[in-house]
Amino acid sequence: MQTVTPVARKAPRPRADALRNRERIVTAAREMFVEFGPDVPLDEIARRAGVGNATVYRNFPDRDALVREVVCSVMDRTVAAAERALTQTGDAFEALERFVHTAADERISALCPMVQSTFDQNHPDLEASRERCERLIGAIMDRAKAAGQLRSDVDVGDVMIAAAQLSRPMAGTGCDIADRYVHRHLQLFLDGLRAPARSSLPGTALTMEDLRKA
Repeated sequence: MQTVTPVARKAPRPRADALRNRERIVTAAREMFVEFGPDVPLDEIARRAGVGNATVYRNFPDRDALVREVVCSVMDRTVAAAERALTQTGDAFEALERFVHTAADERISALCPMVQSTFDQNHPDLEASRERCERLIGAIMDRAKAAGQLRSDVDVGDVMIAAAQLSRPMAGTGCDIADRYVHRHLQLFLDGLRAPARSSLPGTALTMEDLRKA
């Protein structure tokens, strides 16, 4: 008598409409978190996404889960932009530029402070996205330095904090002013990163570890 080994069944894949609904929720949440902060009512997010409240809670059991998904998705898209630029051109500095400009378009300066105040910074999903981002940008910067494109006295933390500061509206001004000039000012910053350096920077290069300890 032979023993029949049961065939393992694959978990069913989410339906296409369910995936579209989830993406609509994340997109609407990102827009509204930027506009109104992390405390925007979830039913307002559902309304903007064009789905019911139950659909939001089916995908994200609480606010922390939704905020975390938004932040992780933004980080993943900025990293993907840098990877595409590096694959398409082989130019490390261009990949760095693509990352910085995409981070501004994704409003990363408005979203990342939420990580400091609304939920567990050590959640595995958040750590995985953050580590992937830091690892890739660090590798791109090392490659640009080795090619003589990037000044040697900067580190990943310098790029991250400058990109966040330069893409945030000044006190007393509206977002429309920042939107019109953010890429201009980011490009001025990026041009200042090019080698050879025209001046010596005060202090030491800022690492991501320095930022975490601050």
